[in-house]
Amino acid sequence: MSKNAQLLIRAGYIHKEMAGVYAFLPLGLRVFNNIVGIIREEMNNIGGQEISMTALQDPAPWKATGRWSDEAIDVWFKTNLKSGGEVGLGTTHEEPVTALMAEYVSSYRDLPSAVYQFQTKFRNELRAKSGIMRTREFVMKDMYSFSRTEEEFRKFYEVAAEAYKKVFARVGLGDTTYRTFASGGSFSKFSDEFQTISDAGEDTIYVHEGKKIAVNKEVYTDEILAELGLKKDELVEKKAIEVGNIFPLATRFSDALNLKFKDEKGEDQQIIMGCYGIGPARVMGTVAELLSDDKGLVWPEAIAPFRVHLIELSNGNADVTNEAGEVYKELTNAGIEVLWDDREARAGEKFADSDLIGIPWRVVVSEKTLASGKFECVERATGKVVHATLDELLKDATS
Repeated sequence: MSKNAQLLIRAGYIHKEMAGVYAFLPLGLRVFNNIVGIIREEMNNIGGQEISMTALQDPAPWKATGRWSDEAIDVWFKTNLKSGGEVGLGTTHEEPVTALMAEYVSSYRDLPSAVYQFQTKFRNELRAKSGIMRTREFVMKDMYSFSRTEEEFRKFYEVAAEAYKKVFARVGLGDTTYRTFASGGSFSKFSDEFQTISDAGEDTIYVHEGKKIAVNKEVYTDEILAELGLKKDELVEKKAIEVGNIFPLATRFSDALNLKFKDEKGEDQQIIMGCYGIGPARVMGTVAELLSDDKGLVWPEAIAPFRVHLIELSNGNADVTNEAGEVYKELTNAGIEVLWDDREARAGEKFADSDLIGIPWRVVVSEKTLASGKFECVERATGKVVHATLDELLKDATS
């Protein structure tokens, strides 16, 4: 079992339902939703409009693009309706979003536009692996852009690339994630992957650390390197996890599904599309792989399930329990999310569980801290210990 799955299961973040299918438990869902919130903010900041499309897929638009057959997409889940006919469970949403936009875009005034969603995808992978980083059922943030010209598309594409960098920086992966040139398939010469350096990765990339870019092994040729202005002796081979990707779609789907716009002269013109994907659970699994230690998980504050883990060591002392309750109330009133461990368990067990869960700060309330008037505060990432009064704690927590 992969490291991220082991840690997340042991710490009570996820539950394995079957191979490649995981449920998110309360702690895990909080982290997942925090990642979703960061992605949503950055997509909204660049003009994305959120929608929610269906998982059930009408074959018609897929047949129009030639991608309904299992030969074209080999990971389909399909089923027959009782009333007759066949439907699929969406693996991606280029076809349905293009068909949708064809009903709402008609004029040059309607463009450019970008819509995105957080939607459950289903992929009948032969072998699900890497914990929550490669599963058969998962939520994907997929955004689609619609532009009038190649220049307009490329401008938005670069804006989206910068937004992706901000997402990965905010979730704690910014220093180890590289924009990576990869194959563009049938759409263009290049697509862009965002690859995070990790020995658990499935991809091999060649990194230029100075320029903060990389090249995927699949396009690592002398010709491509020359085109990118890179030299082999400047690049370092690394294993990496793909945490996001953006790629041009050109007019592949808009042409097939008759998505056009009328220009200022009233003439029909092609619409140029792009696609931009991030899997929040894949990001979560990657953080668990990279930012953990031998004691357990180490969440960055931006995505941690709680900011403070309050450890009560009362040993039946009502004054300690009351003091822990006061700390909990004051912190939560200040807008600090707190997980309060008031179990009747040994101190060593509580500390071990706290390290495993990985909340950024641990605050201990005990007979000893009650006597001193200061609480023991431990930073999970560094192990740094400070002692602070409640007022000092509130000041630091809200600064």
